[in-house]
Amino acid sequence: MNVQGPLQSLEQWDDFVGERYNPNKKTEEFRDYSKTTPGVVEFYRQNHARQTHQFVLEKKRQYAGLTRTKMSIWEALDYLNTLVDESDPDTDLSQIDHNLQAAEAIRRDGHPDWFQLTGLLHDIGKVLCLYGEEQWAVVGDTFPTGCAYSDKIVFPEFFEANPDSKKPVYQTQLGIYEKGCGLDKVDLSWGHDEYFYHIAKPYLPEPALYMIRYHSFYPAHREGAYDYLMNDHDREMFEWVKKFNPYDLYSKSDSKPKVSELKPYYQGLIEKYFPSQVNF
Repeated sequence: MNVQGPLQSLEQWDDFVGERYNPNKKTEEFRDYSKTTPGVVEFYRQNHARQTHQFVLEKKRQYAGLTRTKMSIWEALDYLNTLVDESDPDTDLSQIDHNLQAAEAIRRDGHPDWFQLTGLLHDIGKVLCLYGEEQWAVVGDTFPTGCAYSDKIVFPEFFEANPDSKKPVYQTQLGIYEKGCGLDKVDLSWGHDEYFYHIAKPYLPEPALYMIRYHSFYPAHREGAYDYLMNDHDREMFEWVKKFNPYDLYSKSDSKPKVSELKPYYQGLIEKYFPSQVNF
């Protein structure tokens, strides 16, 4: 099944973010998007124009109840693998391949088994594409809705087309929130992060859940924006999000993991933390 939208593949967004935060990038290049491909620009245009606060609430009602189906975690990984990026000429690696690369990098560095498992599973929420959701409602840097947009969000000018930008109640710094209310009370833009957070919430340790829920919240964990919405517990947990981020961005390689050899180890981790059937 192919993904509908301006990106050649979901990986194109990941690659764009990885290049944007390349530690070798010169300061003057940091916000130079002149070489960004038209598909990525159009993706952000759609994402910023359509992710309204009302849209986010509707998607939470639609998906957060986890009433769509039941399957095992590995079945979900296999299902995600049917997301074929036929128009992406640069890689023949599957979704599982990319996620195994992240998990193996985490494992090599000696992190706990739940951290390794998070590396493998953190993108499972992208199955939203297989439910028919468009790219702009599945991937992309996440950001708070219901309050003013930070200029630390990539392509902030595209929010001009978002209906919420014309609603004064949403365009103060705090908007509908209170200072220090905590991110759990904030409605971030909808996507694969939030969806898999709800799936994994009963099963994984809290640091893993923060990694899953906020790994695309780049304005906060890479740019320092929206600190005024966080509480002290968020700040403490974001150290885990920051620790996870390099594995998410920079563990990819052209070397194809041997899935058949690695599956027994990771299947064991899945069985340790998850039941045989999980609500999606």
